[in-house]
Amino acid sequence: MFAKLMSLYLLGLTPIEVSVEVDFSHSPLPSFTIVGLPDASVQESKERVRSAIKNSGYKFPFGRIVVNLAPGDIKKEGSYFDLPIALGILIASEQIPVPTSENSFFVGEMSLDGSCRGVNGILPMSLFLESKHNGKVQFYLPLFNLEEAYAKIIELCPISNLQDALSYLDHQKMESSVRRIEQSKVAESEEDFSDIMGQEFAKRALEIASSGMHNFLMFGPPGTGKTMLARRIWTILPELTEQEAIDVTKIYSITGNLIKGSGILRARPFRSPHHTASSASLIGGGSFPKPGEISLAHRGVLFLDEFPEFKKDVINSLRQPLEDGEVTISRVRSNFTFPSRFMLVASMNPCPCGYYGDKLKECVCSPGQVIHYRARIEGPILDRIDIITEVNRVDPGKMVNLNPSEKSALIKQRVTRAHDIQRKRYSGRGFYFNSELKSKDIKEFCPMSKETKEFVTLVSEKLLLSGRAITKLIKVSRTIADLRESEMLEIGDVSEAIQYRMKSFT
Repeated sequence: MFAKLMSLYLLGLTPIEVSVEVDFSHSPLPSFTIVGLPDASVQESKERVRSAIKNSGYKFPFGRIVVNLAPGDIKKEGSYFDLPIALGILIASEQIPVPTSENSFFVGEMSLDGSCRGVNGILPMSLFLESKHNGKVQFYLPLFNLEEAYAKIIELCPISNLQDALSYLDHQKMESSVRRIEQSKVAESEEDFSDIMGQEFAKRALEIASSGMHNFLMFGPPGTGKTMLARRIWTILPELTEQEAIDVTKIYSITGNLIKGSGILRARPFRSPHHTASSASLIGGGSFPKPGEISLAHRGVLFLDEFPEFKKDVINSLRQPLEDGEVTISRVRSNFTFPSRFMLVASMNPCPCGYYGDKLKECVCSPGQVIHYRARIEGPILDRIDIITEVNRVDPGKMVNLNPSEKSALIKQRVTRAHDIQRKRYSGRGFYFNSELKSKDIKEFCPMSKETKEFVTLVSEKLLLSGRAITKLIKVSRTIADLRESEMLEIGDVSEAIQYRMKSFT
């Protein structure tokens, strides 16, 4: 007997339909073979399926079983196909009826006791079925993943064990539903910008960076609050829009980082990998490529503390993502592209010991050590950073007399307003923020008076700015103008922006 069921598989972020074909024939020499380029994890499904069928009250058929996962030219991994293989064997051995609906898709991992375990990637799979199939589609998925699924016109059939699936097929269970995934709630943070005493210049720079999603580098001696500043950025960033939230949640879904019951993520991601992270963990990779930290930070913040301590190849691997907003990982059979439009926030000491130029503690590094340390951050990476600012030590004697700092909620209101202005301005352009402006867009979106243009020219000549540096200067000026809700760039906007480009590492 022959049975055919439809399933889904993920190639990077892209779901594809997989036909699970099962052929059973009586034979004195029993065998169980899976073909269609399965890897070891798929091959192991044979034992999971065998035990699940037996422990669910059915007989595992004695004979020759061949399972084909089509298309056969795509290598497959994971436990996505356990459920359709188990059902296909029962149908082919005539123990259960053939499904009446041809538009049914089955995904799930089987436990030895017959229960159905959750799998990664249910959100992009359900979105794929929504967009491709206009008619009624039944999606059989693990109950564990139900809150992750997205459904308007497809029918969701949550499965807790093999018996559940059989009840649906036998029309004994009708608890399937059409539902819309819930938005998760943004957790309230105990961290706040008001916790940081002083550092008003750095806070202003971070507000500007957050308003335009500009890449940001701060340097200064240990203990000046660089890490505290960075870890409070997410408290002033607006929540994700609906489309951004879906795009981000898809990435977390396929990597298994989506917490059960969290729904679609609303808070912008904040990722902070350790400086010992490998290039593959940061950029993504593997034999079956998966997204790395830069994709998990998509539409959010990637914080790299002690930036020069990262390996040179790791730092340089950021070039393409910072420029293109995506990363492409090439393999022999195909290429995988993951989104990586993030705001880079990096911090570093001015020298290996950390006290070069510090007023309270003497630096013990030689000039050569200082130059070598700073040279770890090469020019091409610095060219992709819009704002560079120094974080100086606050005088302990003055800290007790400082006025209370502004709370994150007030800063967030201004940042949110700046985001709204940019989204309206760039509507239909394919990008959202000032940091994404290209050189060809400057004239259209950054209007300046004759006096302001002359001032930009004068500054560029005095500071010997490159073409890319001039573009970044104007983009930061555009954001400063947005914060004061002005369409025209003024000399004051450019003057402030210059302060964030004057420090050099050469």
